Amino acid sequence: MRKDDRIRIRHMLDAAKEAISFIKGKKRGDLDTDRMLVLSLVKSIEIMGEAASKVTKESRDNHLEVPWLNIIGMRNRLIHVYFDIDLDRVWDTITDDLPPVIAALEKIVQKEEKPSSLE
Repeated sequence: MRKDDRIRIRHMLDAAKEAISFIKGKKRGDLDTDRMLVLSLVKSIEIMGEAASKVTKESRDNHLEVPWLNIIGMRNRLIHVYFDIDLDRVWDTITDDLPPVIAALEKIVQKEEKPSSLE
């Protein structure tokens, strides 16, 4: 895997973990009253999508366990329809969709960071 793909995957993982940390002790209803929480979650998802969009097609094709197009699509939706964000969808993304994505990204990072026997 190219070095810049590894870096972008690491950015995705970091942003996903941050989003999860932002909701610790929170409930869905908190999004209705805590604008800073909403903005931090939206920004984390945007970062993930931007990084995902820059990962090469080859790397994406080699890691189909990551829903690349969904992540990129969510970023595009948040960026272009910023005035009409579905907070239920944001919450579900963080609570339901991110944990398996984090697990998949962690496996990629661990695999890519292992020293190769050819080096």
